[in-house]
Amino acid sequence: MPPLRHLLTLLALTLGLTATLLPAQPAEPVVTFTPPPPPRAYPRPVESILEAQIALARLGFSSGPIDGVPGAQTAAALLAFQQSRGLPPTSRLDPATRSALLLSIPPLTQFIVIPSHLADLQPTGKTWLEKSAQPTLAHETLLELVAERTHASPRFIQSLNPSVNWDAAPPDTILSVPAIDLAPFATPAARIEVRLAAHTLQVFDAAGTLLAHFPVSIAKKAEKRPVGELRVTVVIADPNYTFDPANFPDSPEAKADPARKLILAPGPNNPVGVAWIGIDRPGYGIHGTPAPEKIGRTESIGCFRLANWDARTLLSLAWPGLPVTVVP
Repeated sequence: MPPLRHLLTLLALTLGLTATLLPAQPAEPVVTFTPPPPPRAYPRPVESILEAQIALARLGFSSGPIDGVPGAQTAAALLAFQQSRGLPPTSRLDPATRSALLLSIPPLTQFIVIPSHLADLQPTGKTWLEKSAQPTLAHETLLELVAERTHASPRFIQSLNPSVNWDAAPPDTILSVPAIDLAPFATPAARIEVRLAAHTLQVFDAAGTLLAHFPVSIAKKAEKRPVGELRVTVVIADPNYTFDPANFPDSPEAKADPARKLILAPGPNNPVGVAWIGIDRPGYGIHGTPAPEKIGRTESIGCFRLANWDARTLLSLAWPGLPVTVVP
């Protein structure tokens, strides 16, 4: 039998018509609808190192600046969490730890820049004398402010917001940041323990349960490390700082006047950060720092240094008379 198109041509000629045969048309594509994924249900187990760092921070187990990268401080925070929950102490985000470490709300949220964030920024003086002349030692940049308020690495905040011009971000700029909201502790602290070799500071309740865990910097010189049983003597939020030339003999101020002390105003860029928790050893204490990325990696003159956000958390737990045990 002749092909159909030939039959159509013969029919057209028979009827006296001019047949114009169109090329064969492709079949219409099949359109399928893919529904959006359903909203995530919370609480749920963490699924990544980033989510683990955020969930740990919400519980008071600090892994240092949140950056989504596994490292020694994240491993130490995971180990502390495992010990507090009676899990196998692997220091890893293993299946048992994933199941126990829950996100109660989404890991990221929005941070909206408001005029006061920008108005409060100011450069920090380079010398002790310049710093002592400032009315406050505030954040220098918007990136520094956002990173500290969200317990995060500045580089990580930049990676979450690649289109932001951090030197000229206007008010109402919307940023993506870790969602950190530390819940109040259910039980009061009964003891602080500083482990020098591990570079950790931990807080326990009266039953011996681990309540909080922080990376800590310790004194560079062994003779400046107060080992033994101590006690908290004072708890101060947003302290000032007294520059003593005897502690900085090579500074221009000490050389110019070895007897002149200087008072530096409070602020996150104050040398002791946003908290001072004094202990019963003259001149010693636990405090914050304007350089959180160095905590646990560099050494101090003699005190115990925490990231500013961890120092604020410890403020909510510390009280005068609280025992502090420092072990090698």
